[in-house]
Order: sequence, then structure tokens, then C-alpha cells
Amino acid sequence: MKGAPTVALLLFFLAIATSMADDWRETVGMGQPKVSHLHFYFQGVLTGPNPTSVLVAELNSTQASPTSFGSIYVHDDLLTEGPNLTSKLIGTVQGIEVVSSQTELSVTMALNFVFTDGEFNGSTLTVVGRNPILQDVREMSVVGGNGAFRLAQGYAQLRTILLATGSLTVEYNVTVIHY
Repeated sequence: MKGAPTVALLLFFLAIATSMADDWRETVGMGQPKVSHLHFYFQGVLTGPNPTSVLVAELNSTQASPTSFGSIYVHDDLLTEGPNLTSKLIGTVQGIEVVSSQTELSVTMALNFVFTDGEFNGSTLTVVGRNPILQDVREMSVVGGNGAFRLAQGYAQLRTILLATGSLTVEYNVTVIHY
């Protein structure tokens, strides 16, 4: 049995690696995973003297597109506890949005939720994904974060509350696993 010592050695190292896999979080000071459920509102101001969502680029053909395909927006929007623009401010939403479909109103978004008040003050949560904005409820991926949301993963469910000339309010229900 020439392969027996090799297999035994391989099993030995596999056993060590498996036992260490459960302890790595403790070793780097991460602790056990937590699950948090967050509920907040994204407030976009689209017009006026201080818009928080602005068009920064578009293709020559964008004006002729029924979906504004190719438009790129930058966000520094408000994050509030409640659905009204005057609700308590808990942070900002900073990121980009690209109109990425020629056939439906759908955008690809990369957003950082920067918490400046409350339990998660000083932490950020990063959400990325496809947002077909005319659907009643959409889902995007939580792909990371920092501070309280280090190594975050999860999902965000979005629902548009208000889409009017000059303003946008989107409700976010987020389930996130973090350390």
C-alpha cells in the first residue's frame, strides 16, 4: 500500500484544517455571527438647487431610448428612519446607478449606506445588484460593509414609496449577517 501513508497524512492535515476553520473568527477577534434586520428609507432629491441624485453621463443615443439606457447617476442621498423627508436622519446613501436595460426600466446599483446615527453609527453597509424599479418589490444583495457590518452578507428588499417630480422615497428592509 504505497498510497496509505500519503492518504493518512492528507487526512491528518484535513482534520487540523477543519478544526481550525471553526476557530478563525475567534482568532481574528470576529466572534460569532449576528443577524440584524434593518428598516429605513432612501430619500432622493432629484431637482432643485441641491439635488442628491445627479446625472453624470449619458450616451448620445440615450435621449432616444425609452429606458434612458446608458445613463449614469451618482448618489449622495439621505437615509431616514421614516418615510417622510423630514424624518430623523440616520445616514447617507452614496454610490452609482447605471441604467442597464434597453427593454425595461432597470438599473444596476452599487450603494454604500453610511450610518451616522443610532446603533450602527460609524458603520457602512454595501448593497449591489440589479434593480428593476417598476416591480413592486425588488431584491438586491448585501455584499459587505465595515464597522459593525464587517464581513456582512445578506439581502435587501426594496419598495418604492414615492416617485414624483423632484423626489424619490424607497423603503429598505434588510437582513444582514455580520460579525
